[in-house]
Amino acid sequence: MNDALDNEQFAAIDLGSNSFHLVVARQEQHAMAVIDRERDMVRLAGGLDEKNLLTEEASERALACLARFGERLRGLEADNVRVVGTNALRKASNSRHFIARAEEALGFSIEIISGIEEARLVYLGAAQTLQGDRGRRLVVDIGGGSTEIIVGDTSEPIYLESFYMGCVSNSERFFADGVYDQRLMRYAILYAQLELEPSIAALKSLQAEDVIGTSGTARAISNVLRENNWSETGITRDGLEKLITHIIKTGKIGKLKIKGLSDERRPVFAGGVAVMAAIFNSLELELMRVSDGSLREGVLHDLIGREMFEDRRAVTVLELMKRHHIDLEQGQRVRKTTLGLFKQIKRQGMLKRERRLLGWAAQLHEIGLMIAHSQHHRHGSYVLESMDLPGFSRQEQGALSIMVRLHRRKYLPELIEDSVYVRSEALSIMTRLLRLGVLLNRGRLPGEMPAPQLTLEQTEVMVLEISGAWLEEHPLTAADLEQEVDLLDSADYELRIVMT
Repeated sequence: MNDALDNEQFAAIDLGSNSFHLVVARQEQHAMAVIDRERDMVRLAGGLDEKNLLTEEASERALACLARFGERLRGLEADNVRVVGTNALRKASNSRHFIARAEEALGFSIEIISGIEEARLVYLGAAQTLQGDRGRRLVVDIGGGSTEIIVGDTSEPIYLESFYMGCVSNSERFFADGVYDQRLMRYAILYAQLELEPSIAALKSLQAEDVIGTSGTARAISNVLRENNWSETGITRDGLEKLITHIIKTGKIGKLKIKGLSDERRPVFAGGVAVMAAIFNSLELELMRVSDGSLREGVLHDLIGREMFEDRRAVTVLELMKRHHIDLEQGQRVRKTTLGLFKQIKRQGMLKRERRLLGWAAQLHEIGLMIAHSQHHRHGSYVLESMDLPGFSRQEQGALSIMVRLHRRKYLPELIEDSVYVRSEALSIMTRLLRLGVLLNRGRLPGEMPAPQLTLEQTEVMVLEISGAWLEEHPLTAADLEQEVDLLDSADYELRIVMT
């Protein structure tokens, strides 16, 4: 554990499809104390048009919220803040443009996470706030645009799934006109059950004993059931049936005025209730208790855990290397050389998190060899882009994929420009550093090489100083360096080799 982190502040922001949430905590004697929370119902998913473009109106609502959050976070270290986007930003075809504007408004970088990574973090958040161990847990998180269902033992998830349905998307699909009737409610529930169907057998086979609901939809339903005396604790099957009957009886959204339901939750409430009913029906549930912990708490604990315990991403990389029989020693040699070069230019706009990404790319650069030696950089890039990598965001996976794709052969800067990784200039530098790290270790020998010196004169120009005597003893490496100069020159980048 790192005692130096005591009293240090950390923050997590969840850019949900329905609401944006901010939580700030201070580390106190190996425990996390929440000191501030903010929430704004932005309804980002409701701002996606028929082409999945975020409308300007929705973008402005989101940017105004992020500007307020940014004011609260002013002064915090960049590495102590993590911001994650979920289903609405996964779907938005113009998310890259929105994120650039959002990062400017907030003052911190934003990651888009996969549905499976969202599920992992939801489970972590719930597990951190639950009291007592009641056996194997089934955790349900109904968000605005997606629903995550996770089964786990204590703090470790063993099954994770994400479904493309939520309170906002279901409300827009079945109750867009603000009309409620038995037919529409039945269709909304059946639609959700069809989405769940492929995973039901696996979920049932895990025999969870403790069922937990997280996030706004579960809390809203629980509040309504309690306030109307339809359930004494949590969410029950009988209480849900009474709630559904009441919603249908009101007939219209304008008449849905019920104790425990806030005005801002009302427009998306029926869609969320339908998803919850489908989960109860499909999994044959009778009772669900509600947790205060959810995605944002999971993000916060994961962020602090990276500094105090272990980084889940590092564990994922090690698992990949073992599973795909990557040469661990060669990966370590390339990592050492590449990060040695990075250290020499780190003050020129590079971030701590980019050092970590570069190191992992070095360890994984040969992952494509499990498919074939020919074009293994292409195979490796596809694998890293396509897999679910616990702990990594989409942007981080995209950066890993690009670095592995471009670590050898022709250099294609257009791939960097089109990448989901927003800091294209930094990604270009990292990619060229990895190319040098791989090239200088072509011999795959354990012996020490004279430490090369690297200068970044400008983004497009690198100067590498290296021992001439060593190059004479390694003619293949010398030839590779000459070829690298030509390959980068054809892409309008300059590499100058200075022999010392």
